[in-house]
Amino acid sequence: MGWLWAIIVGFVLGVIAKAIIPGKQHSPLWLTVICGTIGGLVGNAVARAVGVAETRGIDWTRHLFQLVAAIIIVFIVDRLYMETLGKRKQQRQV
Repeated sequence: MGWLWAIIVGFVLGVIAKAIIPGKQHSPLWLTVICGTIGGLVGNAVARAVGVAETRGIDWTRHLFQLVAAIIIVFIVDRLYMETLGKRKQQRQV
């Protein structure tokens, strides 16, 4: 059940990250979910390292770390995706 929640949270984080990043992102939804899931895991690790992994009530700080990590990862992966996709399109035209 833990992996199911990780995928659901990854979906939510990825979609929010795509909405926050300015401009159009071209990466597909499945890649966004993977990036959001990785962002959630990285955010949890950073929160644990800082010492705010678990607090009373809602862990707003941990969620903020997860969102920031997801934004960074979605941004980088989308740039890499477009770079490889653009190179493939150029090679097909030649």
